[in-house]
Amino acid sequence: MKKILITGSNGLLGQKLVEMLANRPEFEIIASSRGFNRLPFSMGYTYHSLDITSEQEIREAIETIKPHIIIHTAAMTNVDQCEVEKEDCWAQNVKSVEYLAEACQKHDVFLLHLSTDFIFDGADGPYDETAEPNPVSFYGWSKYAAEKILLHSKVRWAIARTVLVYGIAHDMSRSNVILWVKSSLENGKNIKVVTDQWRTPTLAEDLAKGCILIAEKEAEGIFNISGKDFLTPFEMAQKAAAYFGLDQSLMEPVDASTFTQTAKRPARTGFILDKAVSVLGYDPVSFDEGIAILAGQITD
Repeated sequence: MKKILITGSNGLLGQKLVEMLANRPEFEIIASSRGFNRLPFSMGYTYHSLDITSEQEIREAIETIKPHIIIHTAAMTNVDQCEVEKEDCWAQNVKSVEYLAEACQKHDVFLLHLSTDFIFDGADGPYDETAEPNPVSFYGWSKYAAEKILLHSKVRWAIARTVLVYGIAHDMSRSNVILWVKSSLENGKNIKVVTDQWRTPTLAEDLAKGCILIAEKEAEGIFNISGKDFLTPFEMAQKAAAYFGLDQSLMEPVDASTFTQTAKRPARTGFILDKAVSVLGYDPVSFDEGIAILAGQITD
């Protein structure tokens, strides 16, 4: 039986991973997050409070738990917050990976690290795994710095890069483009939606499945794990509005310059998935299917 330690288990991806792995007999799952366990179920895993910015806590956790695999999902992901709170961002997104890599190397643990399309400048997406990173935000730089730590380490590692993750967290703490469009249009609000950015939006369950495929194989290297549809936020909004039968005339197409955001966003990212499909057997749902899955979870 392989022990898998999941960091950031209170987050959206962490929740999905624990849910999918909890009752699989070939794995022993240890969920970890800062502070209390916020998962609404307690069967099939154990919980270990862990502050990823503490080198001592990471060292002690790995020595005590002795995991075979770590799936590192914990991070500061609010792009504008990272631009303002640079020290916190660096501690959570870079130093944590440094501490994990050192401990994993010492105890021969396979480390799967989550990364992002924001390591790219968005000049010529969609990208494959060999594309040259060139971040345009501090968040992007922090995630790229973390990748470089692994590239230059002696640890057995994999990096799962992803794009615009959407899904339903247990406590509904996170919104996403689908929920935002649904609630805005249901309330008769006019919304402005961007037409000059492109992404391959990723259902949280698909990202979790991709991570599990990497972990099962302990497949080393970089893998793009995202959705397969290359869409603008406006196209995503149109699909969401159509699914729920809402008034699309309330949506105004605008370009990104309409909004004042602290951090710059790459214009055209999105991923080419050929490697994950051929090496891992990764098979994500379409964005339309993702909306239907989400809709089912809202009504559950």
